[in-house]
Amino acid sequence: MEEPRTAEDDTSIGPQIHPQISSPGGGPGWRRTVARVAVLSVMAAFAAFWTWALFFASKEAVNRIGDVAWAERAQVVCENWNERRLELADYRQIRDGGADLIRERADIIDRATDMIESMLAEVTAVRPNDAKGRAIVPLWADEYATYITDRRRYAEDLRTTGENLPFYETMSEVPLSERLETFAGDNRMDACAPPRDLSM
Repeated sequence: MEEPRTAEDDTSIGPQIHPQISSPGGGPGWRRTVARVAVLSVMAAFAAFWTWALFFASKEAVNRIGDVAWAERAQVVCENWNERRLELADYRQIRDGGADLIRERADIIDRATDMIESMLAEVTAVRPNDAKGRAIVPLWADEYATYITDRRRYAEDLRTTGENLPFYETMSEVPLSERLETFAGDNRMDACAPPRDLSM
């Protein structure tokens, strides 16, 4: 005859107690730790970037060419042409005249544009002696030629309409005149930047 079984003899009798095992994503403390690590990682990345930018990145302008003598010559050429172009300055106010004055302005713009074209031709008559200069100066000259075409179209619009129209130039992410000015500034030939004579 079998003896009666007790709770000590049968583990299936009575409540079972199991130790709790915490899951890695189970508590708010773990989530705070992950967030803290993420913030610290972002801060470390920013610190690394600015350390590189301030102390290790090249400070050379992206448009800077190696032939400094070429840029110095270009600066002198452009200064000479700018002095001639300034002789065309007309200080009359458009509001003081009508269509005839606007058409006169178109003629002045054409003459100024002729000088800009001659300036560009003289600057590019000599090629830079470095590879980067030989690669990007023709691109700069091509964009300058497009800007010159924009000026001639504008003068013709003024002449045709007799109205004081705004000047619209070709865009390449930014206006071409800004790109041309940036190249000139990067190479210390600021006189070769496009003139600001059409914002009147």
